[in-house]
This record gives sequence, structure tokens and C-alpha cells, in this order.
Amino acid sequence: MSEIKNLKPQCIWKNFYALTQVPRPSGHLEKVQQFLLDFAKDAGVEAFKDPAGNIVMRKAATKGMENRKTVIMQAHMDMVPQKSKDSKHNFETDPIETYVDGDWVKAKDTTLGADDGLGIAAIMAVMEAKDLKHGNIEALCTRDEETGMYGANELPAGELDGDILLNLDSETEGEMIIGSAGGIDITAELDYKEVDTDNEDIAVKVNIKGLRGGHSGLEIAEGRANANKLMVRFVREAISGFEARLASWDGGNMRNAIPFEADVVLTLPKENKEALKELVGDYEQLFNDEYKGIEKNIEFSIEDVETPKTEVPVEIQDNLIDAIYACHNGVIRNIPSIPEIVETSSNLAIINIGNNKASIKILARSSSESMKDYIATTLESCFNMAGMKVTLSGGYQGWDPNTDSEIIKVMENIYKDMFKSEPSVKVCHAGLECSIILSKYPNLDIVSFGPTLLSPHTTKERANIPSVPNFWDLLVKTLEQIPVKK
Repeated sequence: MSEIKNLKPQCIWKNFYALTQVPRPSGHLEKVQQFLLDFAKDAGVEAFKDPAGNIVMRKAATKGMENRKTVIMQAHMDMVPQKSKDSKHNFETDPIETYVDGDWVKAKDTTLGADDGLGIAAIMAVMEAKDLKHGNIEALCTRDEETGMYGANELPAGELDGDILLNLDSETEGEMIIGSAGGIDITAELDYKEVDTDNEDIAVKVNIKGLRGGHSGLEIAEGRANANKLMVRFVREAISGFEARLASWDGGNMRNAIPFEADVVLTLPKENKEALKELVGDYEQLFNDEYKGIEKNIEFSIEDVETPKTEVPVEIQDNLIDAIYACHNGVIRNIPSIPEIVETSSNLAIINIGNNKASIKILARSSSESMKDYIATTLESCFNMAGMKVTLSGGYQGWDPNTDSEIIKVMENIYKDMFKSEPSVKVCHAGLECSIILSKYPNLDIVSFGPTLLSPHTTKERANIPSVPNFWDLLVKTLEQIPVKK
């Protein structure tokens, strides 16, 4: 609802509201690209779309600030398109329905898009402001960060002139991120020929839902349940104990989101249906017991469906189930020198099986290049043994911390003066575009910060209202105190 336009600071919230009215799911950014170009024209600042599909804006220094280092403010345009099972929302055409719930801004049955819409909104607020003090500013609004960091990866060298990069894609106010994990996508695929279903068999759809899901970098250490990993335990027993056969599997839909729901269609002799229904109830109780204190209400259900004409061949089915069962999911280890931070993890994100094809997608992360190679090879080996073709893609290095960062020292002092407390300067396990941009512009001094968001990449995504003024004030004061060019 438009009530979020009246929140403070209004300069950010009115722009964020405007963004919620523009469809911008990953892979479909034409509308938001044009929206930002039109915005820049109205604001009187230079803007263009680069060959990578990023939107770049430039704003001249205010009088007396021409001698300051040039700042690049950076955020990504796209949002993760997650919605509840019953939602009719179309991310390519419909606006996000927002509402205020106490100290939080939320969305109705969808992701909110505050990741990274609030970063883009802050860029817009700076670009249109007439009363701020700052040196020369560039804005880099990147394309398709959530699906592969394509805008950062394809960013042309020599396009930007900045000395300092302020990444506005962190999600805890009071934290300043100076390093992040690298990542790589692992995709396992197999084409097969389906076989006819036994004429006497019936079919059921088994669904697991109600899981928290979440960001596979920020929340992987919380031990949240993965819908695909829970489902495979049930499916394996259904096959071995109840003569079930796998017809299809649909679990997860985003590579960087912990899957919170999965469906499988199984065929089986009709005389085993009631026993299988009891098994569903047993597993629902088991999963809720196992995840008590982490997950609130895991729902496991079964319903009769029309029997499909074909199903997965037995040998293929068994190999796939074994590989999914064996596939590592979750944290591998923490950083030895910083034991409170996850170093290496993997997320069994998406499984699609049916119609003569199996596809499994995993995002592995690590702040260690050797451990990233290790987990990628581990997963590759797992699915190779199932006869699948495995492709590694979208790899990006971690962002190594610069403990001598000039901008961090400036911002630490600003934060202490403004809020009378110490900021938390740290590295994080989430993947940020900083490492990719740094590989193209190695002399940049970089820090990432932002307001507080919870449960990004899920329908429970929410933005903390009281954190936004602090984020904005810190950004404004930082622009005022950018160091002089040497």
C-alpha cells in the first residue's frame, strides 16, 4: 500500500514504493531499466544503459567538493521472484503489494524486493537531492545479480571513474562488510526415456511446505530445513518399502534460496496407498521433531492425482535418488581464523525431474578458492556417479578484506560519532558483486552496508523501518566526508 511512501526518511521510501510498482524479477528488467533512465532524466543527471544491461548514472560534485575522490554507489536492480503457493501474483506484470506491520515493511504473499530495492532507492534519493554535499558520484545499478551476477560479470572495463565503491546490498544495519564469499553454480542434467506406467497402479502427489527457506548465504548456518533433502528421505523409503515409482519431482525455484517447498508424483500399487499415507504422517512428525526450534510448522501432505502415462525408469530413478540423498547440503566448515563465519557451504536449490529430463541445480559458496574447488568437485563427482552431465558455471572469487581501507576508517569514525557505538566490521558468507567489480577495477576501495532486512529470498522478507534512517544518515555523512584526492 502507498502508506510506505510516508515513512521516514521519505526520500528513500517514496522511491522504494515507486520501485515496487515496476516489475523487476531477475531476467525481466526491461521495465525497471527504462524506469531508471526516465528517473535520471527527470532528476537532471546523466544516465545510460551499458552493454551489460546495467544502468549507470553520474552526478557532478556540489560546489567546493570538486577535489574529493569519486564515489560509486552500487546496488542491483533485480529481485528474487518468490511467492506463496496460493498466490496469483505475476512478477512480470504485477506490482508488489506492500504493507506496514509494526516496525517492518512486508509484502503480501511475495518477496518484498527490499533486496536490493532499498539500495536502488537510496541511489535515487542521492541522485535527485538538491541539498546534499558530495564530490563526483557515479551510480551503478547492476543487472541480474540474483541469478548469476551477470551485470557485474559483463561490466565493461574502463566504464567507471570512481575511487571508492559503496555497495548498498548488505542486510544488517550497523555492519560494514569488507569481504565476502565466492561462489559457483553446479548443474547436473540427464536425458532419459520414460517408460509406461503399470496399468494397475494409482498415483499420488506428495507435498512438503511450511519451511522457512531463506538466503542460502546469509541463513545457511541456521540449519534451516531444505525441502529437497527432506523429500528424498521419504521418497527413498516409499520406493524401497511400498513399491512406489517416481513420475516427477519439482522442488525449489531459485539457486540462491533455500528451497521451502517440494512436490513429487509417485505411482504405486493401489493396495499400498493407505500405508503410504501413514508414512507421510510419520515423516511429518519426524521432521517437525528433528527441526523443533528452527522450523515452526513443517507440513507434509498427500493427495490422489490422475495416474501419469509414463514414469522414470527404475535404474535412472534409483541413481537419481541415491545422488540426491548423497548430495551435500549446508555448511561444510567455518573460516578457521574467524570461526564465527561460514567459509564453505552448498545449497541443493532446484530439482526438476519429469518429461524425459532430470535437472539439479546447486549453488556452492566459499571464501577459500581451494575449498570452493573442493566442494564443486565433490558435487560434480556425486552426480557423475549417477550418470549425469555436470556443468560448472558462473564462478566468481571471494572478496578479500582490505584491513587498511581508508573508507572503512572514515565510516567507522562517522558511525561512532553519530550513534555512540562501534559498528561491526566483518566478512560475510553471502556473495556480493564487490569481488567481481574489484577484479575489473582493482584499485577501488570498497565497503558494503545497508539497512536491516530479514528472510530475503522468501515470502517472509521484511525491511526494518527504524534501521533505514540510520542507513541513510550514514550514507549522507559518508558522502560529505569522502577523502580528498591525493
